[in-house]
Amino acid sequence: MKPISCFILIYRSEANDLALRLAWQYTGHKDIITLDNAYHGHVSSLIDISPYKFHQMAGAEPSQHVHVALSPDTYRGKYREDHPDPATAYAENVKEVIEEAHKKGHEIAAFIAESLQSCGGQVIPPMGYFQKVAQHVRNAGGIFIADEVQVGFGRVGTHFWGFQLQGEDFVPDIVTMGKPIGNGHPMSCVITSREIAESFMSSGMEYFNTFGGNPVSCAIGLAVLNVIEKEDLQGNALHVGGYLTQLLEDLKKRHPLVGDVRGRGLFVGLELVRNQSKRTPATAEAQEVIYRLKEQRILLSADGPHRNVLKFKPPMCFSREDAEFAVEKIDQILTDLEKAMVLQRPEAAILETGHIKRKDASDENGLVHPSNGNSHKHTSTIPLSKKTKRN
Repeated sequence: MKPISCFILIYRSEANDLALRLAWQYTGHKDIITLDNAYHGHVSSLIDISPYKFHQMAGAEPSQHVHVALSPDTYRGKYREDHPDPATAYAENVKEVIEEAHKKGHEIAAFIAESLQSCGGQVIPPMGYFQKVAQHVRNAGGIFIADEVQVGFGRVGTHFWGFQLQGEDFVPDIVTMGKPIGNGHPMSCVITSREIAESFMSSGMEYFNTFGGNPVSCAIGLAVLNVIEKEDLQGNALHVGGYLTQLLEDLKKRHPLVGDVRGRGLFVGLELVRNQSKRTPATAEAQEVIYRLKEQRILLSADGPHRNVLKFKPPMCFSREDAEFAVEKIDQILTDLEKAMVLQRPEAAILETGHIKRKDASDENGLVHPSNGNSHKHTSTIPLSKKTKRN
């Protein structure tokens, strides 16, 4: 194992900002490749590489040093579950992005990605995608940054780190992590090779952080690691997460509003659609589910480019009983919504009409594409409950 260096910080944004600085110094290059719908933090350098944020700013133009590659989404993306090799196809898109940057005289410093995209809609990259991307990026003189802030520390169940899902033959050049280290206490961390760290220190500008690595925070971080190990929270994420996924898969069989269930361990997404065949995003319906769950003291959020993916990222001590309770309430809400919408499953429509009419990609995604990319063509006619009706 190669020697590694660790920078202990306070916030996620500090960690990812430092990762960029390390990449710029080590490679001598400036440009960053990020994934569509990605989110990496709230400081200026990270808003620039977070399409999830800068797409919302009317009239805003991306930095000339930032290049956006396709999100490796095999449910709603360009290359889907029926593609023979989506990992290669999405990685080739990154290669094309690199080539376009080179044509403009730009050089790539780094590719950055969440190991599993969270704000992008609980996207699970196809196996082998990171290896292929890393090869293209390293051939171009760049490095690979894995953002583990939301999925690290055993959350995916089978592995301690999300990037390990890609296989033992993949190791990022820099790994960033955050919230889970302190279980709520503000801590973050950047792990990299000794070579990259020393190149940064050789610039003549030392890295200084007033509270980073303070003994109280470090003691808290060690205590959290001890609890993860002693209480086998990674094992709990695997078993309870698998049970939760199965309960949600059962929901999909009963509810036409459920288009897809995907995830690993206790990192799961439930994508709601108005039509399972056309995959029309059920944005308003997802919001209604969230509001009604809040009345039951269950907190969920919706993410993804259409805000129609319900995010399950509960505490690592989440139990089977917790999963049953949450899914039971979602089942009831979906039943109410579908009655109001008079929805039926696709196979029922086939029996009635003998065929299913296909739509083009813009209809399927439920979007028109204005300059700021924010408008939705489909709107909901679902009546809101009295308690959740908003002005």
